[in-house]
Amino acid sequence: MALDESLIEELGIGPMWVRRQATSTAPSGVLVAEAPLVEALAVEASVAEAPLVEAPVTEAPARVKTVRAAETVKAMEPSREPPGAARDASPDFDAPPLDAYDDLPWTDDIPVHAEPAIAQAPDDIHTLDWDALAARVADCQRCRLCERRTNTVFGVGDREADWMLIGEAPGENEDKQGEPFVGQAGKLLDNMLRALALSRQSNVYIANVIKCRPPGNRNPELDEVARCEPYLQRQVELVKPKVIVAMGRFAAQSLLKNEASIASMRGRVHAYRGVPVIVTYHPAYLLRSLQDKAKAWADLSLARTTYRDALAALGVEQGAEQGGN
Repeated sequence: MALDESLIEELGIGPMWVRRQATSTAPSGVLVAEAPLVEALAVEASVAEAPLVEAPVTEAPARVKTVRAAETVKAMEPSREPPGAARDASPDFDAPPLDAYDDLPWTDDIPVHAEPAIAQAPDDIHTLDWDALAARVADCQRCRLCERRTNTVFGVGDREADWMLIGEAPGENEDKQGEPFVGQAGKLLDNMLRALALSRQSNVYIANVIKCRPPGNRNPELDEVARCEPYLQRQVELVKPKVIVAMGRFAAQSLLKNEASIASMRGRVHAYRGVPVIVTYHPAYLLRSLQDKAKAWADLSLARTTYRDALAALGVEQGAEQGGN
């Protein structure tokens, strides 16, 4: 296609054209466009015909049109970069390391803010006896905490106890030994129980809300609690305690389904699945805050009073049961 030279100059794309030798179809002195450039010119002409509202520019109109046409032609040229090069070379995306999400909760099935009832356990869990329940916990893979554990921490103590103590989650020593409340915190707890004429082997059962140690001893996530709570529910059903003592803020919040402070939960009788619940400090906290030991003793005294009231309601003589002192 031959175009008038004045039109070329008006459009400001003169440098893009190449003078050719005269042919039988084009007279001498007429510029002949390369085929791809003809298409570019057609696009430029159609754009020029449409009304445009542009911001003022400081360059000459001819220069603006030249740059625009050059960009159009460049866009029509085949890419010389290997596939995926543009994505890989993007400076705005810094990919995290592959293990950056190892500690994230496994939330592919359960919404983060879901109530525990959404995380239904297998239908038969409420029928399991002690041995079957312990085996189920030992093989549990319901959340990603199983990937880093050394041992599950099922529970310890008298399986027909009147008192049940529930802690938060296993720490490093618990993970290694597979038993709740060991180390210095465990020794303090044993002393607290001894003051009530109780022990791990006599009329007390001890368990945790979570059966596997969270990485870095962090608090368990809500979905991890939801997946693990059915085991604790079954333990409560099997023990049939007359009083539960929640050890620590997280244990209390998990059992009572609230986000209240431990100070606001202390000194009152709550309930978990129909069982009275008393809230107190975790023994590990008391090791760091000796001034609160007196408050913890007041909580245990309230638990003892609640226990005696439960016995009285059942018509049982206080002296006929261990732990009634």
